[in-house]
Amino acid sequence: MEGKGGLIVTIDGPAGAGKSTAARMLAKRLGYRYLDTGATYRVVALKAIEGKVDPEDDEALRGLCRELRIEFSGERVLCNGEDVTDRIREQEVGMAASLISQRRAVREAMVELQRRLAAGGGVVAEGRDTGTVVFPQAEVKFYLDASLSERARRRFRELRKKGKEVDFTEVLEELSRRDRQDSEREIAPLKRAPGALYIDSTHLSPEEVVERMLQEVERRRA
Repeated sequence: MEGKGGLIVTIDGPAGAGKSTAARMLAKRLGYRYLDTGATYRVVALKAIEGKVDPEDDEALRGLCRELRIEFSGERVLCNGEDVTDRIREQEVGMAASLISQRRAVREAMVELQRRLAAGGGVVAEGRDTGTVVFPQAEVKFYLDASLSERARRRFRELRKKGKEVDFTEVLEELSRRDRQDSEREIAPLKRAPGALYIDSTHLSPEEVVERMLQEVERRRA
């Protein structure tokens, strides 16, 4: 049932499946807020790297999380008032985030933050465990997937567009490592949530993906 503020919609899936693009577009079509849960872990990873915090020291990580004020302004990500949107997208930060998100201290702090940010509904949240752990009671859940090679092609094009000198094979291998880290981790591993609609975006445009999602949202609203 849709509350006064709207539904909570979750989009999970592996890196490079198109979650961010789909979530932004869907949120805009629905007039909902967009919540990138993965960005919260990337912020912690960035600050851990900058502060040389041991990624296996739970007490140090817990203390770091308490010091961070993470906010979203549209599609920009702020940490303690500083815009860190571009810096958290660096490859080094992404790999660190995948590891640091396995730490219980970090995950507990970020899940609490994510639930606070989504209070009242009217949110499209994307990540790795939004439908399984963060918002298990979400009214609409999606699992967005694509072949490894297609996800690597998308990431490669994205990085080249940003002026990054990258090798396709390296991008492919990095995504494969991320897949293993995300699916094999002990805490909140990447998996399809019960009741989540599976969408394979390998041969679909972002617009086609969002149209399928809109149909499902309308069906759940009926």
